[in-house]
Amino acid sequence: MKLYDETIKKMQALLEKADGRMPSAGRSLALPTGDTGWPEVSDRSMILRHDMAYELGGEGLPAIGCTLITADESLVPADALTLLGRDLPEIRRDVPYARIALVRVSGDTLGEGQALYNAVRALEYTRYHFYPEGFMMRVSASRQKETVRIGKDALARGLDFTKTGNRMITAFHRNTSVEAVHMYYVTAEEFAYKELESLADESERITKTIDHIFKNAVMDCGACGLQKVCDEVEGLRELHFAGRETKK
Repeated sequence: MKLYDETIKKMQALLEKADGRMPSAGRSLALPTGDTGWPEVSDRSMILRHDMAYELGGEGLPAIGCTLITADESLVPADALTLLGRDLPEIRRDVPYARIALVRVSGDTLGEGQALYNAVRALEYTRYHFYPEGFMMRVSASRQKETVRIGKDALARGLDFTKTGNRMITAFHRNTSVEAVHMYYVTAEEFAYKELESLADESERITKTIDHIFKNAVMDCGACGLQKVCDEVEGLRELHFAGRETKK
């Protein structure tokens, strides 16, 4: 499962570079054992504008959410939670926002072909099954945006990225293929969001290429609009020809 490894390495390099040069340096957040004690709510629970303290990624600011998957233990050795920028209680107005989840899975659990694509999407869709109180995620899949409304009451009662991050790591671990998750939150205004958005788009192109390989009967690489992605990403070409054998 090396499909996303090079993108993960580039993303980690971008995060580490930012950590070293920004005034608001990165910091590791705690990983409590057991339940954090922060409540979850129904997926129908809404935070209306007059009930929110601010919005992460609101008012046209960068708002990026992505999940990248690997089987390489060296890339994601263990569960971890890292924040670059200000924590929720320190924020006073809308700020740029990014959530990056690097997820390590057992190498033989995701399957092949369409099953692989479905497994990748299932891990990405963890964000649709994640409802900490006072933290309302709003996702526009077509625009690749992920904003979050922060509730005033929850913020007053101590909501922070430690609580939400641990909740989301727990949500990922409900999938039995997941072995470790390194979650990053970014709120620093000086961060290179354009570069991060480009890497998130790269990841999405890889996922769409997996789907294309097993749905499209055209096996002529020269006629395929996704040939460049296939050529650049280790493992995609192997999937392509495995798919051809499957279709025979």
